[in-house]
Amino acid sequence: MFTGAAVLLGVTAGQAQAAEVSYATKCVPPSGIGLPDVNGTTKVDITAPATAKVGDTVDIVWKFTQAASKNPDIIDLPANSVQPSGTLKAAGAQTSDIAMQGPRENPAIPKGGAMTLSDMKGTLKLTAAGQVTLTPDAYVVNALSTDTKCAPTEAVQPAATITVTAGEGSSGTGSGSPSSSTSTSPGPSQSQSPSPSTSGTPGTSPSASATGGGQTDFTGKVVDIPYTCASPIGEKKATSPIQINASKDGGSYDLTVQFKKSVMDSPIAIPAGKVKPTMQIVLGGADKGSVKVEGPLNSAPIPQNAPIEIPDLKGVYKPGATGESTLSPGVLVIEAMGTTTTCTPDSTAVSLTLDTAEQASGASGGSGSASSGGTSSTGGGLAETGSGDHGALKALGLVAGTAILLGGAVFTFMPGRRVR
Repeated sequence: MFTGAAVLLGVTAGQAQAAEVSYATKCVPPSGIGLPDVNGTTKVDITAPATAKVGDTVDIVWKFTQAASKNPDIIDLPANSVQPSGTLKAAGAQTSDIAMQGPRENPAIPKGGAMTLSDMKGTLKLTAAGQVTLTPDAYVVNALSTDTKCAPTEAVQPAATITVTAGEGSSGTGSGSPSSSTSTSPGPSQSQSPSPSTSGTPGTSPSASATGGGQTDFTGKVVDIPYTCASPIGEKKATSPIQINASKDGGSYDLTVQFKKSVMDSPIAIPAGKVKPTMQIVLGGADKGSVKVEGPLNSAPIPQNAPIEIPDLKGVYKPGATGESTLSPGVLVIEAMGTTTTCTPDSTAVSLTLDTAEQASGASGGSGSASSGGTSSTGGGLAETGSGDHGALKALGLVAGTAILLGGAVFTFMPGRRVR
């Protein structure tokens, strides 16, 4: 019995230990989005071997048992979009900063749901005999490349202690893993920035009017349209130069709407397949109603600080009247990252005039038919568009709104909420 107990004690001494520590935390949302700092409580478990020898490299796990946050009732965070990283302080027999990082693994976090952060891991090479304490320190929560930085606001108690015995390896002050750097999602390699959209031929006809005579391609003029955009975070103003072109196909017209400028860099990284714009073209003159046009989802991620563009919007116009029919930009709707932004023109202008012939089931008095859009155009995102002097350039309310939503989603204080 004594022998068995001794064996058990010997095994237990070297097994990993876990201890929870709780500390007051101040979290700073991403800069430039207008959100205040958040004060909350962080609770973590630190798991490390109870005993080891000099020269050993030990594995350490940082598990969040409570985050001082919840996801606001604004936006759903998709699965695998949140990644934590941080620093664990080693003290005592040796002093070092241990870089900790977790994988970008999380369940989808609904609006109002508790934040769920993955376990962070790191390693420490032991260089001196004695007691080595492990204490949680600052950490960063990265949500879709938007960083919220959190740091203790009080002295933090050690969460684990490793008893290090003499063995192979040198004594003295050791160093942990290489210092941690802020985690970001690498974007695709891009050595050059996309240039403003130049697809299509700018309108040169003063009237941008289409007459018969066998012509099949019609070029509209560029018109500046001022928008008021309503997003989940409020209203934004934006002015966008827009051009409507048409190609006749039988009695119908294939339409292409182009946003002519991209004048800003994206403040956040936008994943592929997350931006979908649609617009209603307003019919006037002989015809009445509207025609829906839409663009493809962005086919590639849009890196942070890279120029972003609105893709060409496409649809089919089947005339509902005979005579001169006008086409003007109308309401623009952008679906992105689980939110909807609706942009209504403060005023509009005719971009294209067509001599139309009434078609069966045409648009007059209702909505014209629309296609789903063509192939993806370069950029594929939503640009902050506007005049060349950078006036009223708030990206149709989306890009800045997305930055605020993502930043706010990372750390909005909710005391006492435990991650499950």
